[in-house]
Amino acid sequence: IIPLCSLVVFSAKLSFPEFLDTITRPRVLSSYAVSFFTAFVAAAIDAVMGMIIAWVLVRYDFPGKAIMDGIIELPFALPTAVAGISLTSLTSDQGLIGSFFAKFGIKIAYTKLGITFALIFVGIPFVARAVQPVLEKLDGSYEEAARVMGAKPGYIFRRVILPELLPPLLTGTGLAFGRCLGEYGSVVFIAGNRPYETEITPLIIMS
Repeated sequence: IIPLCSLVVFSAKLSFPEFLDTITRPRVLSSYAVSFFTAFVAAAIDAVMGMIIAWVLVRYDFPGKAIMDGIIELPFALPTAVAGISLTSLTSDQGLIGSFFAKFGIKIAYTKLGITFALIFVGIPFVARAVQPVLEKLDGSYEEAARVMGAKPGYIFRRVILPELLPPLLTGTGLAFGRCLGEYGSVVFIAGNRPYETEITPLIIMS
């Protein structure tokens, strides 16, 4: 709350024309585009991947399931600066992931792709943890009834399961989008912070 209040107090010292001039500078507008675009893409991917992870954790038993369930919480437990430095090391041209993609001419670190990669990491627990409890409580008799009546798995998922999962899925995706939009610590390292290219709005606010 204190940083937010300090931002409001500082902004209140500006006249309205000065305020408009500050928030509509070309460099600031460019940061809006970067932040909103990467946050939207990351949240969309989180929605799909988060639901798949929740589905696997609820519907299947396999060795290491408890470990995988705990790893989902890693972005919550890990300090954002540590996450940012680790992801940058992994996705740089010499990193474990970055070196593989570099062979195909794909650069991850210090690009919008790298920002999106980091945002996916920090946002996916919101979707997985929102969908998982609802999926656990879902009554399997509806699926069995649909299966007995000849419905195919894809149809059962679209018409029986998805309507139940849609509210928590949208909630989790919204939370992930909000987290991604305001994320600073894990993104500022991997972004490279090049004005008009990879500079995010939270960094502009900090400045």
